[in-house]
Amino acid sequence: MRQTISLTENTLFKRLYYRGKKSISPQMVLYYMPNRLTCNRLGITASTKIGHAVVRNRMRRLVREAYRSEEQQCKVGYDLVVVVRSGMLNSNYRKICCSMRRMLTEAGIIKGSEEKL
Repeated sequence: MRQTISLTENTLFKRLYYRGKKSISPQMVLYYMPNRLTCNRLGITASTKIGHAVVRNRMRRLVREAYRSEEQQCKVGYDLVVVVRSGMLNSNYRKICCSMRRMLTEAGIIKGSEEKL
């Protein structure tokens, strides 16, 4: 993830939850908001309702990899938080990637997505 850094501060997560826009899929929820920086910041959360630590960490790795595969097409200057939902447990990697691409396109974060909408 070359142009993306990790979002780690709790206040930034809360600000995105309350002020950011969201895009929803059965596997995950994407909260996004412009950040006026020259890079994107990505945070991933998975509740203990999803499963034990091994399961939650696997879901985070799958989300991070799905975002990494779409990162080259993404515009810079956004804060992103992905919340893992229980629907991701039964999904394979291809379904997660398609869901990530659809949500980023719907949010207008993928370059050239304005002309398609």
